Amino acid sequence: MQNAPNVIDERPRWHLGTREIALIAAFWLSLALLSVLNRLFDPRGDGLRVIRHTGPLLLPFIEAGLWAVLTPLVFALTSRTSAQRSRAVRIAVLAASGILIILGLDVVLELARSELLPRRRGGGFTFAPLRGMGRFRLLNHAMLFGAVLAAGLAREYFLRDRDRQRTSTLLEARTAQLEAQLAIAKLDALRMQINPHFLFNTLHGISALVERDPSGVRRMIARLSELLRRTLDSRGSDEVPLREELAFLQQYLDIMAVRFQGRLAVETTVEPATTEALVPNFILQPLVENALEHGVSRTTGAADIAIIAAREGDQLVLSVLDRGPGPGEANEGVGLANTRARLAAMYGDVANVTVVAAATGGTAATIRLPFHLELRA
Repeated sequence: MQNAPNVIDERPRWHLGTREIALIAAFWLSLALLSVLNRLFDPRGDGLRVIRHTGPLLLPFIEAGLWAVLTPLVFALTSRTSAQRSRAVRIAVLAASGILIILGLDVVLELARSELLPRRRGGGFTFAPLRGMGRFRLLNHAMLFGAVLAAGLAREYFLRDRDRQRTSTLLEARTAQLEAQLAIAKLDALRMQINPHFLFNTLHGISALVERDPSGVRRMIARLSELLRRTLDSRGSDEVPLREELAFLQQYLDIMAVRFQGRLAVETTVEPATTEALVPNFILQPLVENALEHGVSRTTGAADIAIIAAREGDQLVLSVLDRGPGPGEANEGVGLANTRARLAAMYGDVANVTVVAAATGGTAATIRLPFHLELRA
């Protein structure tokens, strides 16, 4: 799983990037060019003769430049007022700001006209700020302000929605990461439950032979040391090939063979196609231990168990059979409960373990899990 970003862009939404500033400048520049071209080629006006006077050509660029400067300010205004809880306050602030901007813009443009427009009979173009009201220029400015304000509001809603989506994505990724860590922790805890339980039972078996078979006890301790070393070496592996699990199981059975003093006979039947299939680490040992403790140890004579691995469609089937007295409440110990919990945590409903009476007598413990050769993602 890829790591999710740890932080979201902390810049305030009213802060414009270089690309947005360039787009604003290009937009207003294009409007100014269109206005100038319309003035030049309008047959109702002076046409190309207006080139003799640069004032009428400069005014659209001045107005566009003023709007290009005002646009980021309007965007900042919409962003800052969006934090207001009261809708009436937001409307009042935007309306008051709009009136000030429109009047200020008209004053500046009227001053530019008085300086740039050609002189007429009777004198130059006089400065008269209120003249724009009579000629509906203020209405034109108001319409432009409304368009810029609408663009600013649309931008604000877009950025707010984008931030919500990013926050949601970040939280979902963080939640998935925490869930994965929790699942790993649960698997580690379940796996760590196996070792003390297995070690306790093995040491209990060793203590029973201390006086009867000292040499056998020494062999059991040596094998137990090798087994524990292998257990520690493989602590980080959730899944291992079945052949490795069977090799570990054989070491455990070598220890148990000493305990049962030659009575233990193990028959292993493994389909060749299943040896590289991946299984949970230490998944078979609790089942075999359960068969020995609650099955064949309660019988006299030969202590026979069978271990079978086969593939059935898209499932791997692992079975441990004994010839004990059959399943009962005593068979449902820590090992089986741990195995069920591990299978549920790793595979969900597609894996399970069942304990039933075997057709040949005794108990059959069977694990079914998805057949796969590659580690799960």
